[in-house]
Amino acid sequence: MSPLGPILLSLRVAVVATTVTLVVGLGLARLLGSRAVPLKFLWEALILLPMVFPPTITGYLLLILFGRRGPLGKLLASMGMQVVFTWAAAVIASVVVSLPLMYQNCKAALLGVDGRLEDAARTLGLSEGRIFRRVTLPLSLPGILAGVALAFARALGEFGATLMIAGNIPGRTQTVPLALYSAVEGGRTAEANLYLAVTTVLAFAVVAVVGLGEARSRRPRRGRDRGDAAFGGRS
Repeated sequence: MSPLGPILLSLRVAVVATTVTLVVGLGLARLLGSRAVPLKFLWEALILLPMVFPPTITGYLLLILFGRRGPLGKLLASMGMQVVFTWAAAVIASVVVSLPLMYQNCKAALLGVDGRLEDAARTLGLSEGRIFRRVTLPLSLPGILAGVALAFARALGEFGATLMIAGNIPGRTQTVPLALYSAVEGGRTAEANLYLAVTTVLAFAVVAVVGLGEARSRRPRRGRDRGDAAFGGRS
């Protein structure tokens, strides 16, 4: 089988998973970070649980949920859909394991926005939705992009949970980590080195994006600090 197959599948899974994770993670960060939600600590614990669980345990739990006898598996089967051992299962596994990273970064980015700017927008009569889109979101964008980069990297490198729920089926669910494992196990060193090189290049790109995002997020903060100091000096 051509090594291009697992590479393209990994990119496909990572892009779809990161998109879903961005929408869900940003929405949860806004909901739990700005409102008094009942049992907030419990919801956050559930979101962050995959970060501390071994990936195989996370994959097994997903297999229980989406398997033929699982509650979600039975529901999907009644609609003529099957998730387990498909590329969609790899997406689900990647979403679950990368969501904690996205949530944490989005939450920190949103909480880091100067509340005085949002209050000023309210005095101008802007609705909460417009304030979020026109003030909060642009100011928190560098931190959110850092979360996107980290979530993409986590989704791209997911192994244990994907193996449990999607399997290691060449041409169907075999992503780069799974293909590299199979290549090493089969003694195909050249193929394994190719997967290693591709993963390394993508990892360096992700690290660069995160570094740029952090650098951009620091500049406005330093500017505000200097402005606050100057304002305090005048008073």
